[in-house]
Amino acid sequence: MRTMNAGTWICIGVAIAALAGSAYSAPLQKGPANTGPGSLAAARKYLEGRWSLVSYDVFPPGKPPIQIRGAGTLTYDGFGNLQVEIRVDKATGAQLEQAGVPITNGMLSIGGRTAVDMQRRILTYFLEGQPPLGAPSGPLALNRPRHWQVEGNVLTLTTRGEDGQPLSVGRWEKLQR
Repeated sequence: MRTMNAGTWICIGVAIAALAGSAYSAPLQKGPANTGPGSLAAARKYLEGRWSLVSYDVFPPGKPPIQIRGAGTLTYDGFGNLQVEIRVDKATGAQLEQAGVPITNGMLSIGGRTAVDMQRRILTYFLEGQPPLGAPSGPLALNRPRHWQVEGNVLTLTTRGEDGQPLSVGRWEKLQR
């Protein structure tokens, strides 16, 4: 049996990566794109802009819930980038860090490029240089999908554990432009 050289393995790896990447691309559509109510385009347009924190609760397994008190902003742009920044006091920051949520300079900050799944009502972060799935590392890990719900101008994002129970629930009110 002949062994393969490093160049052959690299080519195989690139081919596998290209095939895997194509699984995430949208299928080609014929005709005009659906932009009406309930469409992906309408959802993205609705999300676009700045949102103000109404409430944010974290539910660490086996521990009491943490109610985050502080000012916060969620920003979603036309390119699918979602940024959340919440300023917290020292006591809340210490509780969050014990629950596996990193706090830097009194700020909880989560951000990255996202994809919207209309059927399942999920926002999923795409992590640069990392596979889309992996072992979660805390209740707000970026590899956990965010389940979304809209009521009027309030957006609720819920992160769930493997058991389906909420790990965090954030409520955001859209700021007028």
